Amino acid sequence: MLRVVIAEDSVLLREGLTRLLTDRGLDVVAGVGDGEALLKTVDDLAAGGALPDVVVADVRMPPTHTDEGVRACVALRGRYPDLGVLVLSQYVEERYAGELLAGSTRGVGYLLKDRVAEVREFVDAVVRVAGGGTVLDPEVVQQLLSRSRQGDTLAGLTPREREVLGLMAEGRTNAAIAKQLVVSDGAVEKHVSNIFQKFGLGQSPEDHRRVLAVLTYLES
Repeated sequence: MLRVVIAEDSVLLREGLTRLLTDRGLDVVAGVGDGEALLKTVDDLAAGGALPDVVVADVRMPPTHTDEGVRACVALRGRYPDLGVLVLSQYVEERYAGELLAGSTRGVGYLLKDRVAEVREFVDAVVRVAGGGTVLDPEVVQQLLSRSRQGDTLAGLTPREREVLGLMAEGRTNAAIAKQLVVSDGAVEKHVSNIFQKFGLGQSPEDHRRVLAVLTYLES
């Protein structure tokens, strides 16, 4: 029987998940309402020789309701690499999703609450993660790939082009950038043109290429 720990600050949802999994033959050994309690509970179980098979955790939990749940999951994966972790969220927390997947993807899941359409689908995800499988919502994959592509775009810039783009992001004009870098205005114009080309920003009456380039830089 798979042993599960649930971390969810909503009592109703926590009890609902407990009932749902219990009715389908899983053993919910603990239910907690914050990240600190999750860490302590799993540590205590592990110390007693009863490490759970999988943790099901919300991302945003007390006290700040930002990322306590997923941070606890990242910490638990560091302590217990064989522990399955299934994160439930209303949002894609890219930084921590990336951290969860940075090492081994074995036994990792990240699902968006609003996109879980069936109970059976959710239970199957818990079982798969507990067994070492990987379960990722397609939206999570899309956002992580998008961030990766943005990073690849910046990687194509030369060091000088990065400097120019950074100064553009500060609102500097080409003349101000030239003065800052002690180069000619023409050199700056050439760097800006190269940046537009590498970002795929062609001439368009509807788009301001300088703004779009800065947005790409900030998003990356």
